[in-house]
Amino acid sequence: MDNLTHSLVGLFLSRAGVNRWSPRATAIVVLAANLPDVDVVSAMGGAPGYLHWHRAWTHSLLAMPLEALVAVALVRVAFRMPLRWRGALAAALLGVGSHVLLDLTNAYGVRVLLPFSSEWIRWDIASIVDPWMLTILLLGILGPFLSRLVGSEISLGGARTRNYGRGGAVFALSVLTMYVGGRAALHARAVSTLESRLYGGAAPLRVAACPAPMNPMRWNGIVETDGFYALAPVDLLREFDPDRSRILEKPDPSPALERARTTPAFRELLRFAQYPMWRVWPDEKIENGTHVEAMDLRFGSPVSPAFFARARLDGNGKVVESSFHFW
Repeated sequence: MDNLTHSLVGLFLSRAGVNRWSPRATAIVVLAANLPDVDVVSAMGGAPGYLHWHRAWTHSLLAMPLEALVAVALVRVAFRMPLRWRGALAAALLGVGSHVLLDLTNAYGVRVLLPFSSEWIRWDIASIVDPWMLTILLLGILGPFLSRLVGSEISLGGARTRNYGRGGAVFALSVLTMYVGGRAALHARAVSTLESRLYGGAAPLRVAACPAPMNPMRWNGIVETDGFYALAPVDLLREFDPDRSRILEKPDPSPALERARTTPAFRELLRFAQYPMWRVWPDEKIENGTHVEAMDLRFGSPVSPAFFARARLDGNGKVVESSFHFW
């Protein structure tokens, strides 16, 4: 999830009552709600390093207490004032937890069980940058501001309320929770729809429904069969027609695929990818050469891939170049 969403959720948690737990609780919970994304520094090591470390240890359950302690310590040093440590640590832990929960909602996933399991856990119910979530949270900011503005005009002396924004925060967090729950129900319907059909006469081995950015009723379906993937858009307001799916044939196993698979770029992608689609074609710049590509169908398409690895092999089947790219 984007950091504006994380920050606003942290702010609303504070306004909803966490700010009573300790001095500077607002700073603590907002900082903690963003702290797991410190792993962005791994991008300095290049795209494969970023993919390897992003949403890994800093997003794990094991690291949450340590990150909470770091957030409290940073605020204590920055503001140079006493804190109620028990309340401050609880606020920080809540902030870190909110970050992990929000990241679980999208298709990217989180390795929340490290070091016991490296499995990517994901709910596939919201976009990484979800415009409806942001709208709900921004209304939670705007509502109390307008209410205070109107109230100051009609009250004697324009006196401020003690708990400014608390009602808006509770409202925004409640609506956000209902929105996420509603998307989970819609996702379950989309998955059920995809599982109940045949595609080119073949039954699905597994399916995924990834959220479309704007319309909660539309989902980008991915269906895997023995011989192909089917990209099947689902609109829950209309009859689903599996024959409108785009069929992507899986290439036959070959030495070129196996050699590309052993490169660091492909190993890193395949560790992350849930629906890897391979393509093989002759390399135009190398005599008798081969071009191999693998991408994750959750992000982009063969026409416009977002997470993909590429390799070029010479006429003897030796990998002469390999790389990983995202976005």
